[in-house]
Amino acid sequence: MKQLGEGWNWRDLKVGDKFVTYGRTIFESDLLNFVTLCGFSEELFTNREYIQEHAPMRGGHPVPGALVYSMAEGLVIPTTLQGTGLAFLSMGFDIKGPTYVNDTIHVEIEITEIKPTSKDPSRALVRTTNLIKNQRGETVLVYTPLRMMQGR
Repeated sequence: MKQLGEGWNWRDLKVGDKFVTYGRTIFESDLLNFVTLCGFSEELFTNREYIQEHAPMRGGHPVPGALVYSMAEGLVIPTTLQGTGLAFLSMGFDIKGPTYVNDTIHVEIEITEIKPTSKDPSRALVRTTNLIKNQRGETVLVYTPLRMMQGR
């Protein structure tokens, strides 16, 4: 029986391949749960009056970049790495613009590097460039994870 939802096999990928995830709206409850769980008790995320008076963005209730990244990984991992991802090794991380409560994000993924490992040629290091975009098509965050993935 074939398993549904299995992640990528690195041997089926090539540099330049592009993919897009489904979208996910960031709700006020997501922000509240994240800042409570992670201790992000900064007034920029927890105090509406402070935001209205001091926040330079003036675009709504901002959310931490760490939350945006975490939600993006929640869109990426189940569809690309489930059962085939072996290790998260490193990444670049660059916030390009603010994200707010009620924004809807999706991830555009491009394969930028594939390198079979020297110790086990059935495994490879795979780097992607992941653009997190909002509902207006604006890139709000870019991250470039390097992961070890298994092949056949």
